[in-house]
Amino acid sequence: MTLATLSAVEPTVDGPLDGEFRWLVAVPEQRAGIDVHTVLDAMIVDCADGAVQLWIRAVDHDADATAQALGFRPYRDLWQLRGALPNVASGIKTRSFTDLDIAEFVRVNNRAFRWHPEQGSLTVEGVQKTMREPWFDPDGFRLLHDEGKLAGFCWTKIHPDHDPPLGEIYVIAVDPDWHGRGLGKQMTLAGLEWLSARGLHDAMLYVESDNDAANATYAAIGFARHHIDRAYRLDR
Repeated sequence: MTLATLSAVEPTVDGPLDGEFRWLVAVPEQRAGIDVHTVLDAMIVDCADGAVQLWIRAVDHDADATAQALGFRPYRDLWQLRGALPNVASGIKTRSFTDLDIAEFVRVNNRAFRWHPEQGSLTVEGVQKTMREPWFDPDGFRLLHDEGKLAGFCWTKIHPDHDPPLGEIYVIAVDPDWHGRGLGKQMTLAGLEWLSARGLHDAMLYVESDNDAANATYAAIGFARHHIDRAYRLDR
């Protein structure tokens, strides 16, 4: 089954939640034939108390206009980039993730993503929960050590139900103490090497639209924008 033949999926709502947003509404990529305006309007009524965060996957002009007409304000774009495999060699030696690496990974992750609204507050418990997901493969979670310390990591994910199967650079970062050495590009390539060795021919990743350094790195290794997921807010 190809993406083009997938049935439309209704928007979803999650909440009430703790934190900045009381409600989370998500409009999926496959939405042909759905009256997004009517569905969102009804959801807003149900989300009567507190701020609402709306994500529109693969946003287009009509969906964007609908959201703004209902009072949602766009504030964040997340780009999905895609590239072909294999890519060039990474030139570094990485190893698989183990249970003993969790605490050090969380520390480095939170240092590297201290600016990020979701990724910067990772916990050991959160990592352990993700490790119980059926897709998790510790061998696809590549770690780079230097001088006995974790310098960077590239956590990959495989989407076997995609047609054709699609690899993902799920999370990638370099410890701030190792910035400026070109490790971001090498860690990305290390993850792509692993995905390619699994027989995959296509890879994707998500990146903030305003992360200029990361976008320059990904463009240099042949990744291009596939679509945009856009976040909106509605304050009450």
